[in-house]
Amino acid sequence: MGCAACVARVENTLKNQKGVAGASVSLASNSAQVDYDPQIVSAGDLKKAVQDAGYDLLVPEDADDESDLDAESAAEAEAERQREDDYQALRRDMILAVVLAALIMLVGMGFQPFPGKGWVLAAMAAVSVFWCGRRFIRTAWKQARHGSSNMDTLVALSTCISFFFSLFNLIFPQVWTSRGLEARLYFESSSMIVAFILLGRVLEERAKRGTTASIRQLIGLQPRQVSVRVGELVQVRPGERIPVDGVVAEGSSFVDESMLTGEPLPDRKQAGSKVYAGTINQKGALTVRAEKVGKDTMLSAIIRMVRDAQGSKARIQQTVDKVAAIFVPVIIGISLLTFLCWAFLADDGIARGLLSMVTVLVIACPCSLGLATPTALIAGIGKGASQGILIRDADSLQVASQVSTVVLDKTGTLTVGHPEVTDIQWIDDTARQDGEGILKAMEARSEHPLAEAILRSLSEVDAADGVEAFESMPGEGIRAIHGGRRYFVGNRAPQKCSISDTWRAEGKTVMFFHDYERVLAVIAVADAIRDSSARAVRQLKDAGVKAVLLTGDNEDAARVVASQVGIEEVHAGMFPQDKAFYIKNLQASGKKVAMVGDGINDSAALAQADLSVAMGQGSDIAISTAMVTIVASDLEKLPQLFKLSRKTSRIIRENLGWAFLYNVIAVPVAAGLFYPVSGFVLNPMIAAAAMALSSVLVVTNSLRLRR
Repeated sequence: MGCAACVARVENTLKNQKGVAGASVSLASNSAQVDYDPQIVSAGDLKKAVQDAGYDLLVPEDADDESDLDAESAAEAEAERQREDDYQALRRDMILAVVLAALIMLVGMGFQPFPGKGWVLAAMAAVSVFWCGRRFIRTAWKQARHGSSNMDTLVALSTCISFFFSLFNLIFPQVWTSRGLEARLYFESSSMIVAFILLGRVLEERAKRGTTASIRQLIGLQPRQVSVRVGELVQVRPGERIPVDGVVAEGSSFVDESMLTGEPLPDRKQAGSKVYAGTINQKGALTVRAEKVGKDTMLSAIIRMVRDAQGSKARIQQTVDKVAAIFVPVIIGISLLTFLCWAFLADDGIARGLLSMVTVLVIACPCSLGLATPTALIAGIGKGASQGILIRDADSLQVASQVSTVVLDKTGTLTVGHPEVTDIQWIDDTARQDGEGILKAMEARSEHPLAEAILRSLSEVDAADGVEAFESMPGEGIRAIHGGRRYFVGNRAPQKCSISDTWRAEGKTVMFFHDYERVLAVIAVADAIRDSSARAVRQLKDAGVKAVLLTGDNEDAARVVASQVGIEEVHAGMFPQDKAFYIKNLQASGKKVAMVGDGINDSAALAQADLSVAMGQGSDIAISTAMVTIVASDLEKLPQLFKLSRKTSRIIRENLGWAFLYNVIAVPVAAGLFYPVSGFVLNPMIAAAAMALSSVLVVTNSLRLRR
């Protein structure tokens, strides 16, 4: 596809097939996203329909079923190979066209007239137009056979008109000389048009490859294919990519998960830790029990999500597509009108009219219109993916730029979502040295959720041997005997500890470890606040976005968390329907609301919000409902999302503004608007350079999002 008119043609072809519910075609990624019923129409039928329209469509084998990872990868590899072959052919044609154009300019303007000079120029121009520019003529002919037109139609018409007009003047100069006019040759114009447009296409393709770099990098992260079934064990040596999603069964190492989370520091993994396909094992050897393989892994889901998002269209693009669909026929009409006006109003009107007609055909640029929105969206969505922010579609990215209020859940959003030991105070060093092993041994026998938090805090401590007579007392704690002495861990203490009142006031659960005579340690457990929460709230305030806390927890716990992260408005004790109703009221007052949550109880509020954001470590329901997923559950990614969204929206406006303004100004100037006032007539060669530059500028502007 060469321009927005091509996109409209392919998209309408797909949409008009029986069994197709919807289709979205992207010029920037040269891809089609089709929702169809395989019982009515097959992928092969869709391919044939696109081919009949003058294009081609690559589909994975068995695309009508749930394509496996191998089929998808094979199709992607074939598409990439064809794109590379096309690019290299385009580059070769561009180099030859530039050389020929330079020679034609040199011979035509730098040499004195010599016998056969015109025919030498004609021969070189013929190679330039009909060999280097053959892709334009071939595509234009295909389009004409189907009663359609695109950017290549304009290029083919302009180059062929200027070439054959020059050839006519070369063969029949007396037609003009008999009228006292000069039989001018414009072979340099036709060759320079081909050279400039091919140069623009090469630069455009290189820039487009930059906007789609993120998806290619993600695909490149897919690990070597291994024949592993769920439940089997996989050995991962240092330096290897982990091939499956699973749990570490044996071993300890640091794993680089930056491709998933956007976080540069590696994460320590040991027995029981979750690992994901595509991440890199750094130092130690790991044995991983497979839980998800192939197309079910998180990396595969991310690739599909990013690819779908990059292929989606913003609402404004639908308007642009409607304009682009009629753009080329309108330009052809304007060029014919330009020719007729010159032919009837000027002495040498036919010659001037043909030149102005060619200039109008060349300078009009539907490419910049077609690339303005998708290149910015692809670059923005790709940038988000590299930062661990998965954006579902183009509209989600645009809506994020309009958010004025962020509603935050507490558990799992502002907090880590599970109890952690926040404080532990031993009575003295001796008590700590003797008691840590006993405490760990007792908690290892407990099934209480708080026991897991204490065990995690004592991960570096060896459990004591000889603990016996273990007993669990529901609602109170646990007790056991070690070395003939009784020990207790729970909510009762033989003496008062002032620190316990301080910790309870902070909303923490307090436990005591004692030997029935004196307290050996006081332990505070809480759903710890994420390190990034306070910074994220502060950044939201700086950006002019208000943060509100909604939680089903009690008022005291909610107020403590809100005060620590800097949130002023708090609503506690809320049921799922209360959260959704609160958001609805905010929307009724004119606010654009983003909801950030991680649990099933947040799904109704997420669905109600203008922008729904799920934390990646949350429930599958929350993630499937959300428009944006923060993979690492790092709340600081939220201000990054809003910043990225605002930048993307600004660049889309800049691109569209430039594309429309360029065509509105360039076409009348090319038609000769200023000739009656100043005698200025635009040269077709300059028009070709301007057209090529306009597309390159749009794509290059979009690439600023990658920085």
